[in-house]
Amino acid sequence: MLPLRSNRKALNMKLSWLVIWAGTLFSNPVTADCNITSQTVTCEESGKNLHNIPTNLVQNVTKLSLKNNKITLKDSDKDILRSFINLTELYLNENMITVLYSNSFFNLTKLIVLDISNNHISTVHKAAFAGLNQLSVLNLSYNAIIQLDSDVFTSLKSLTVLNLQYNFLKSFHIKPSFKLIKIILAGNPWTCSCDLLVLQIWLTASNVTMENENSTTCTFPNTEEKFSIKTATIQPADCKIEKASLENTVTSTSAIKLKSSALLTALTPSNITGNNGTHAELPLLGKSWTFLAGVLGFVLSTTLLIFTAVKCPTWYRYLISYSHRRLEENDPEMFEQEFSADMSSSPTVTDTNNEDPIVIFEEINAFVPGEDGFIEDKYIDSYVTEES
Repeated sequence: MLPLRSNRKALNMKLSWLVIWAGTLFSNPVTADCNITSQTVTCEESGKNLHNIPTNLVQNVTKLSLKNNKITLKDSDKDILRSFINLTELYLNENMITVLYSNSFFNLTKLIVLDISNNHISTVHKAAFAGLNQLSVLNLSYNAIIQLDSDVFTSLKSLTVLNLQYNFLKSFHIKPSFKLIKIILAGNPWTCSCDLLVLQIWLTASNVTMENENSTTCTFPNTEEKFSIKTATIQPADCKIEKASLENTVTSTSAIKLKSSALLTALTPSNITGNNGTHAELPLLGKSWTFLAGVLGFVLSTTLLIFTAVKCPTWYRYLISYSHRRLEENDPEMFEQEFSADMSSSPTVTDTNNEDPIVIFEEINAFVPGEDGFIEDKYIDSYVTEES
């Protein structure tokens, strides 16, 4: 009887442990994909429509695969990742990441492999991979990266494999001290220009192996013919001339900006009065300011005269009241004819003593104002011819 009871107890204990284990798997599906050994924990959490990194993972996990989900690597995700200090492999490929912000993997000092391929990454901040001192393999392929700063990979001292294929890179300013064993650059729209010269020299001088070299091509501006980025003919002399002209343009533009800012600074009220309330010296005025002051004075005086003429019209009414009309050219002839007619019609008296005839002049034709279209001139007195 005792052995039977002991067997039943053992069976019940096994059943209870089985129920607990099943409940754990049901409540925590992440650990169901974890291969737990005495020293390492390998978790595979792929294709479960996750929007965030799970929080119920064991802290000593060394390999974490979260591919084929909808993780965007938000701040909360970065905080969770920092707790996995023993992580050596991280797979975040086929997710919804768009930006790699600074210190995204800061505390993962033991990380060796990082796969962020097949996302929608367009921007990579300069310190995105800060703290990854042991990182050896970095996969950024199949994203939408347009430009990479030359200092993005500076902190990756142990990096040996870099995969940048199938992005939107046209140039890449890589530093000569950058050490790699293999690099993959195919599938980018590289441009055969001076911006690619540094990369070309580095590929030729270093011992790096460029995978898919034959399909890694660039095109010259305004052409469609493709050349290998490693052997494309880019003249360094042309690049020096172009760089010199660019520097001259930048220098002249900077000089113009400095002159403009100096003029604006000289004209600001803050330069007239100092911080302690004292008046600072004003800049000397040039000839242009003298000319401007003259024009301004002329305009103001003209405006004042016009205003006075409009508002005080009494002084010029006296001037316009004089309405004397000059005689026309044919008026003296007409006067002469009238005078001759008057002389012929005037009566004469003959003296008995045969003296010279005396002609009596009478005022026959007096100037009478009539409606002949002329206005009487009140300033000219009427001339009356008296008997002499």
